[in-house]
Amino acid sequence: MPIGPARMPIMDHLGELRRRVTIIVVSVIVCALVVYMATPTLIEMMIDQIREAMRGGDLYIFTVLGGFTIRFKVALFFSVIVCCPIIIWEVMAFFLPALKPNERKWVVPTVAAMVALFFLGMVFCFFVIQPAAFGWLLDQTFEFAQSMANAEDYLNIFMLLEIGFGLAFQLPLLIFYLSIFHLVPYRTFRSQWRIVYVAFMVLSAVVTPDASPVTMVLMFAVLIFLYEAALAVARFIIVARDGREALKWSREDYEQREFDKL
Repeated sequence: MPIGPARMPIMDHLGELRRRVTIIVVSVIVCALVVYMATPTLIEMMIDQIREAMRGGDLYIFTVLGGFTIRFKVALFFSVIVCCPIIIWEVMAFFLPALKPNERKWVVPTVAAMVALFFLGMVFCFFVIQPAAFGWLLDQTFEFAQSMANAEDYLNIFMLLEIGFGLAFQLPLLIFYLSIFHLVPYRTFRSQWRIVYVAFMVLSAVVTPDASPVTMVLMFAVLIFLYEAALAVARFIIVARDGREALKWSREDYEQREFDKL
């Protein structure tokens, strides 16, 4: 896709934004129309992952429009997943003109990493989180009542968990770039780890759509792992590029170093 110039009038920027939003919306809608025909197979795949926890194995729909609503939501959900590379690229391309030349070289690797991490988060959620979360939640019911599995309720939670973990797996990129560009000094991330961990705990409780402590704890553990992994990679690059002293740099120190190289 073409990249706009760095300096444009405000109305041109708004036109550029409208063009990219239009590309995203049209791509998702067209994809959703195609995917809609395959939604019975996709829904069956989603149910298979939690069927053991359901025990009865069947989902129920309690409204006339329920079937259409569910199929439309599932089609939209999978179309967003399929169009994920387009969505990420269009967002990144809109901000690309504002980046410095030495920062633009990171754009393509960033888009690839964002797409890969998003899918990795969803795969992790599908195989690890979903069975554990639904198993724990339904065990609380089966001890005293028979659960009537509302299809819309089940699939909404399923899709929200998938999106939540896909977005959560973007954390390493955020930490990585804040560190290597010294927007937040690496030393600050390391010294304030207690505050970060508490923030992750609160975020895990807010983001997960169910009330399961299993889901929250697993999300919390994943966020900590991703945080530490991102800092380890950032530390390696900072030290290799600028030396150990750069771990203490602020943004002003980094920009002064870049200016001195000119």
